[in-house]
Amino acid sequence: MRRSLQHLAVGLLAALLNVTPALAEEFTVADIEVEGLQRVSAGTVFSSFPVFVGEPLTEMELAGAIKDLFRTGLFTDIEASREENVLILTVRERPSITSIEIDGNKNIETPMLMDALASAGLQEGQVFRRATLERLELEILRSYIGQGRYNARVEAKAETLPRNRVAISLEINEGNVAAIQHLNIVGNEAFGDERLKDLFELQSTSFWNSLTNADKYAREKLSGDLETLRSFYLDRGYIDFSIESSQVSISPDKSEVFIAISVNEGPKYTVSDINLRGDLIVEESALRELIFIEEGDVFSQAQVTGTSELLARRLGREGYAFAGVNGVPEPGDDNTAAITFYVEPGKRAYVRRINFEGNVSTRDEVLRQEMTQMEAGVASTDRIEYSKTRLEQLGFFETVDVETVPVPGTDDLVDVNYSVVEQATGSLSASVGFSQESGIILGANISENNFFGSGKRVSIGVNVSDSIKSANFSYQNPYYTVDGVSRGFSVFARETDFEEQDITSYLLDEYGGRLSFGYPTDRITRLNFGVGYTLSRIKSGIFTSQDVKDFIEEEGNDFNNWFVFGSWRRSTLNRGVLPTDGYSISLSADVAVPGSDLTFWKLSQSNDFYQPLDDEQNWVLRARSKIGYGDGYDGRSVIPFYEHFFAGGYGSVRGYEANSLGPVATPAPGDFSDPDPFGGSFLTEAGLELIVPTPFAGDSRSMRTAFFVDAGQVFDPDRAFSWTLDDVRTSVGLGFQWITAVGPLAFSVAKPLNDKPGDSTQVFQFSLGQTF
Repeated sequence: MRRSLQHLAVGLLAALLNVTPALAEEFTVADIEVEGLQRVSAGTVFSSFPVFVGEPLTEMELAGAIKDLFRTGLFTDIEASREENVLILTVRERPSITSIEIDGNKNIETPMLMDALASAGLQEGQVFRRATLERLELEILRSYIGQGRYNARVEAKAETLPRNRVAISLEINEGNVAAIQHLNIVGNEAFGDERLKDLFELQSTSFWNSLTNADKYAREKLSGDLETLRSFYLDRGYIDFSIESSQVSISPDKSEVFIAISVNEGPKYTVSDINLRGDLIVEESALRELIFIEEGDVFSQAQVTGTSELLARRLGREGYAFAGVNGVPEPGDDNTAAITFYVEPGKRAYVRRINFEGNVSTRDEVLRQEMTQMEAGVASTDRIEYSKTRLEQLGFFETVDVETVPVPGTDDLVDVNYSVVEQATGSLSASVGFSQESGIILGANISENNFFGSGKRVSIGVNVSDSIKSANFSYQNPYYTVDGVSRGFSVFARETDFEEQDITSYLLDEYGGRLSFGYPTDRITRLNFGVGYTLSRIKSGIFTSQDVKDFIEEEGNDFNNWFVFGSWRRSTLNRGVLPTDGYSISLSADVAVPGSDLTFWKLSQSNDFYQPLDDEQNWVLRARSKIGYGDGYDGRSVIPFYEHFFAGGYGSVRGYEANSLGPVATPAPGDFSDPDPFGGSFLTEAGLELIVPTPFAGDSRSMRTAFFVDAGQVFDPDRAFSWTLDDVRTSVGLGFQWITAVGPLAFSVAKPLNDKPGDSTQVFQFSLGQTF
């Protein structure tokens, strides 16, 4: 009886798997033949069919082998038969996909749909499975419904082609996004409907909302609005607040949506007590100084979260990189809540390795020398973040990101990974011209703040013509020593060779050089000092001003001057180029020492402040000022006229020509030409800017747009020091700055507000290669 049942089961299985009755007995396979193959190779069949020539084969083994071959998904039908001891497999292949066409889609791009088809195994050259296509059809439709397109339609077609091929086409009718006809909130008592609806990105339909698409329903937007609503209540003391339900109803024609949100506000809580629990590896008094929540305050989840982050950061300063601080409110019966911060410092972490990526041009050593966090040292969040700030202050990178990654297999080691995006760090300019006075003019100027990725600053300039030849070279190594002591030097020369009758005012030949050193006194403060020498030679002409003539008559034409100079700078600016936060204060002095032909000194002080107006630092208020003064000493009452301060132009008072403000030269008798600007020994400048997002630039950190107000003037106390605010020139305008591949580009459009007759105004001003 049992044997009869076994034969019956085998027979049924053979029938299901298309195994002919002739195979219902065991036999030794002498050969295997495959019939019906078109695209699939015989090798593919044999590799998936676990039956081998020369081995005995039972009906159960054959049935299992055919099942394995079916699992490949290459065939729609497999039949097994036998001639003598030869096993014959007759197969019917699944069709292959020869083409895929998608039509009607606009909101979901074709490449995205193609990627979705490919991930499901539907792409040209692959085996076609209708069930997969139908499932994907539903997924695409579900995506459109998630966008609020409830009347969308997706129809998938498979056209049979010769040689066992199919062409797939997706006909999509995206329909329209359903408009929110009504948005209703129930259960709210503390805040009115309009106050809560203003929090939502989704809005009920109106003329304006239809233009901005704020009335178009989307599931993701609703989820975000509900989270916004929840946060709003939690930040205002409603600890027990909950959203009971959110229902979305659709009109019969699927063009309108009705949203109903039911809330339970609960009571409003105030803070009764603040506790610290857990392993307080930092003294509790030090931690409590970071808690800005006070007893009696209305509970705010945002304040609790912010305090937790501050406490975790304080623990991170001690090397507990994985510290967790969780603030938990404990509501009482009297509408008060005690807040307990549970501190879990975890194990102290150490830095295994510091890695850099994205620095294609800049050498690793340049980045490493800015690190205050050391490898093998305790991982300090302060040092890691400050190292990031130092990289940003270099001005070599558009963005700098840092990530602290645990080392697999350890619980006390981390890798610190800095990712940078490089930007242009230099400027290049070349010029070719011709004038009757100078002949052919050739010029080239190259300035690079990151010379060959070394972090060193190099500048070279050469200008040559028949009458003027000039050259300059400067070099600075910011890490002359490992302690951050810098060293730099510069040399310059300028010669003129005009005929006497061609000189309209005066010309100055100069030769000299300077050697400087810098020393950091702390993280944000630096001292610079150095020495220099300049040989100056003045050439006068037939229209030289009386001031210059008097100076030459008293002092002569040639001057050998030896200088000592120094500066003090304190900066917290967050970036070296186009900063958005922090301040910079600097003081500098330049003195021609005794023994020089001309003894004088110059002193200047500059301030630059940036205050972000939003968290993303897209809106920033900038205030700047500069004061300069110079005088003679050791028997001299004035500074040389060619050392005067000048104002006007880009970087000074925009809207006025460069160096045009201030006193003008006294014409010599018989000279009826317009007097040239002469400068002065006292300079004052100030500016206020509102930095705004640059249109169409996204989150670009290499561009800046700003509305500005500039003010400034140059005075000469030796002539007349009495002046009024009316003497200070002002302007308003719009400025734009851009870090390009050939250097910083800037232009401004300005309107002078109180220009006087004789002022040289200039509405549009342009600069390439200027440092901001």
